[in-house]
Amino acid sequence: MNRDLTLLFLLVLSLHLSAQDWKLVWSDEFNRDGRPDSTVWNFEEGFVRNHEAQWYQADNAWQTDGLLVIEARREHRPNPTYKKGSRQWGRQREHINYTSACLTTMGKYEFCYGRMEVSARIPTEGGAWPAIWTLGYGMEWPSCGEIDQMEFYRIDGVPHILANVAWGNDQRYSAVWNSRKVPFANFTRRDPNWALRFHVWRMDWDETSIRLYLDDKLLNEVPLSATVNGSVGNGTNPFTRPQYILLNLALGGDNGGPIDDAALPMRYEIDYVRVYQKAK
Repeated sequence: MNRDLTLLFLLVLSLHLSAQDWKLVWSDEFNRDGRPDSTVWNFEEGFVRNHEAQWYQADNAWQTDGLLVIEARREHRPNPTYKKGSRQWGRQREHINYTSACLTTMGKYEFCYGRMEVSARIPTEGGAWPAIWTLGYGMEWPSCGEIDQMEFYRIDGVPHILANVAWGNDQRYSAVWNSRKVPFANFTRRDPNWALRFHVWRMDWDETSIRLYLDDKLLNEVPLSATVNGSVGNGTNPFTRPQYILLNLALGGDNGGPIDDAALPMRYEIDYVRVYQKAK
């Protein structure tokens, strides 16, 4: 066997062995039309976080043609949680003007260490803030730990794709962030139709690090030696404990930017969510 063929054989063998290291342990392929599987997914409801414009509700998510669809819509109706004079931002709003959905596996599925892959097509119009992320249990945010496998939003008006990890410090509700922010133009320069295609976001999480990829390109790597909570989290490491999955499409709020009403309804489409762990 000549040298080139030998190198090719070793490369194929290496890739094959690498693939054998991972065993699929959980997935949702969204192959059944209708409502998402209630044994796996919960729905958030209401105005939840980040001063976002949308009211979360189950009606904005469904399965069709092998996809999970999360749709953001323009709506107008009274806010049932409105309270005149309230100091809580969600209760201050007299009306609901937008709706969307956030699905979570909280209390139904969680995992610690492994590979998580999500194939999705994301909306990139004004105000869109889609995300793939995980959160931990047992402590308040951010000491519970947060992994943002994907976020898309505008920074100073410029669209970015983000890959982040957050944990707690010595002040309640204040996070230590390790963030990678990639201008969206980096992708569209190479492929003007990037937003029309499905892409694979991947997290490889083990006892030493969290590595976040987009279409097999490493975006961010965070060593677990750095992810130690401050005094609020009692010096624990949230990424040595299980996390649950969230999929959502937010609008506006702290980071989404001005909403392009002409682009509504917007659709965030997920082909699959898969979790692998190392074969014993």
